[in-house]
Amino acid sequence: MPTYPLKRIAEVVNAEYVDEANPDIRYLVTDSRGFISPDGTLYFALKGLRHDGHNFIGEMYDKGVRSFVISNPEINTHQFADASFLLVKDTLIALQKLAANHRKQFNIPVVGITGSNGKTIIKEWLFQLMENKQNLVRSPKSYNSQIGVPLSVWLLEPEHEMAVFEAGISEVGEMQKLAAIIAPTIGIFSNIGDAHQQNFIDYKHKISEKLKLFQNTEILIYCKDYNLIENQIKTNDKFEDTQLFSWSRKFPADLFVSKVEKGSKSTRLEAKFQTRPIDIEIPFIDDASIENAIHCWAFMLLAYENEEIKERMLTLVPVAMRLELKQGINNCTIINDSYNSDIGSLSIALDFLNQQNQHKQKTLVISDILQSGKDETGLYKEVADLVFNKHVSRLIGIGEAISRNERFFKTPSQFYKNTEDFLQSVDKDNFMDEAILLKGSRTFEFELISNSLQHKTHRTVLEINLNALAHNLNYFRAKLNKGTKVMAMVKAFSYGSGTFEVANILQYQKVDYLGVAFADEGVALRKAGIVTPIMVMNPDQQSFESIIEYILEPEIYNLKMLEEFSLTVKRFSVGAYPVHIKLETGMNRLGFSKEDLPALLKGISNHPNLLVKSIFSHNAASDDAQHDDFTHQQFALFDSMSKKIMNELNYPVLRHILNSPGIERFPDYQLDMVRLGIGMYGVSSESNGELQNVSTLKTRISQIKSVAAGESVGYSRACTLERDSKIAILPIGYSDGLRRIMGNGKGKVCISDKLVPIIGNICMDMCTVDVTDISVEEEDEVIIFGEKYPISEMARTLETIPYEVMTGISSRVKRVYLYE
Repeated sequence: MPTYPLKRIAEVVNAEYVDEANPDIRYLVTDSRGFISPDGTLYFALKGLRHDGHNFIGEMYDKGVRSFVISNPEINTHQFADASFLLVKDTLIALQKLAANHRKQFNIPVVGITGSNGKTIIKEWLFQLMENKQNLVRSPKSYNSQIGVPLSVWLLEPEHEMAVFEAGISEVGEMQKLAAIIAPTIGIFSNIGDAHQQNFIDYKHKISEKLKLFQNTEILIYCKDYNLIENQIKTNDKFEDTQLFSWSRKFPADLFVSKVEKGSKSTRLEAKFQTRPIDIEIPFIDDASIENAIHCWAFMLLAYENEEIKERMLTLVPVAMRLELKQGINNCTIINDSYNSDIGSLSIALDFLNQQNQHKQKTLVISDILQSGKDETGLYKEVADLVFNKHVSRLIGIGEAISRNERFFKTPSQFYKNTEDFLQSVDKDNFMDEAILLKGSRTFEFELISNSLQHKTHRTVLEINLNALAHNLNYFRAKLNKGTKVMAMVKAFSYGSGTFEVANILQYQKVDYLGVAFADEGVALRKAGIVTPIMVMNPDQQSFESIIEYILEPEIYNLKMLEEFSLTVKRFSVGAYPVHIKLETGMNRLGFSKEDLPALLKGISNHPNLLVKSIFSHNAASDDAQHDDFTHQQFALFDSMSKKIMNELNYPVLRHILNSPGIERFPDYQLDMVRLGIGMYGVSSESNGELQNVSTLKTRISQIKSVAAGESVGYSRACTLERDSKIAILPIGYSDGLRRIMGNGKGKVCISDKLVPIIGNICMDMCTVDVTDISVEEEDEVIIFGEKYPISEMARTLETIPYEVMTGISSRVKRVYLYE
């Protein structure tokens, strides 16, 4: 990392310097939840729509940080002894100015990549293709935003020979800022699509904005097959002096791809470049990978001979876009990030490791870091400090280089020469109830370690995209008034998605409350290290002691419960204990009715050891427009009843009634808090495609058979084939949550982007699909529901609701968590 004196930074960002200290700054931090070390850290208090970084200055100070960039002049800086503050008008602009200034110190080739899709894949593949040729720095993961780009550029160091940064925009005016920071000398425009289209007039408008990244580049690579991109470049006088390198499968171009021949596992590409025929083979067959690979091919042709490129293209591996979190042996959790190994991505992965509050023990398995360009001693000193500052419990180093530098590691450590040495020597029983992060360079084949340590289950898995969950949470947050709190519902195994893992990410996202159905769910979360307030929505007398012991907050819905819980509180002598009063307003389920109010008010008065934390009710039909009059009546009744209770109390109380559809359809009824449930998991009829798919149930084809017309398939001979058919057997059945009603042509699954029918009766552990009309192979992936075949579609087939489908997925189906 670069080092700058704080006074120099103050000059660069035009800051008012509120201290005389002049520490050396090495790390830039914008998120209070994760940083490498307090020493040398500069915290930028960014202000967003829902969060204000100034609110976390105290937290950062308590963690040891002593340098801050702020924009709020009302911050009492004197309360933070020995801390330095830079006061600026806008902290984000200050961050961007600092990064842009840092970029100017380097006279090396810098590649800038933009487009609607493929940016991260192209960047990572360029790194794979050149990692043994040049000392290259790249954006960590998908750091391509207004914040991510300056943090990426800050990684530039004197030993770097080339940089590759990606840039993404969602609004007009953003790309000029990123262009000033990246200042690319070579540009790659991947493609144009629908992403973030709502903020642009049309595709032409979006292309013109994205092209602003390349207005000062020396070389621009693009695909002529996107006519709108071609026309915008050709008619823009900003590119008159730019060397344009085009490729196409349809039109004459610098690289004309004349033939694309797909095999079962790879694709051969033939092309003409500078009048001579050339070819490559890539180990992918999907169209997106082919397009991304051609962009990389075009770039490599600028400096390398095709024979060398051809050899390297065959070594490309899939890019792990996200960390994978899986269930491991002996109650362990495995975090697989074994495709990237560098300091930047290691820090990010360690932050995710520390979010796994269900385990006190945190173990890092790390290989040698290859092609870092750093002095070996300095590199592993930095790794050792990072591991120590991130509070890793145990380190396992694999590789000769890291083993040579074991003296720098203060964390309890073990070292092995290579992966084979580790697998032969390790006792797997030494891994017990811990979170294990696998972080290795590709050549170390850490997938062998992952396979050894993960819990063995069948091939049907439910993938949970934690980034999509966070995106959906923020989608709903953006609809809320300032100050309105969020209770995130994690009952019923987080709607089938997994309790601990989902609760961890929600706690990391700083939701105000978690909601569970029963006390044992809340107890499990507390044991897993969750400290966010938790409301228990369906408590019983037998759980009262556990509720108090684990600091849970019960819903109170009748007078008997009020009395009994008060007595339990009295026995524990814990003082005024928070409770939540449920009112009945039309759901005709749990809750105090209007007629119960006098007795309820008397009960609250007679039990001062109960503190009413919130008053709430439940919408019966907020998702259905035909019942909107009833919803308005519900709110009016709730408003009246809750105000009568509040008038009798001498302290503030939260009120909440809206659920997920209510948040979208009734903004006037937000009150103090909302309860976010199914919408957080990507299900909504009001989002206009803005919510992201969270859960994907997938399996793989076990066997493919040819069956003659007239033969039957499955139990009871329920399906007789009318034609010669090709059928595929899938290892998923009704014991996994695939309902029997989906059989015999009623249900479908998605294979190779095509929907195919389920035929015959669904068995306990298997089902059969008709794949006569598509090209498939055994072990091909099958989507039961997901982005390409939404869970809402399956629910319609079943004549039920997505809730039932999600919560019906069996616990024997392995949950795999993805986090970018």
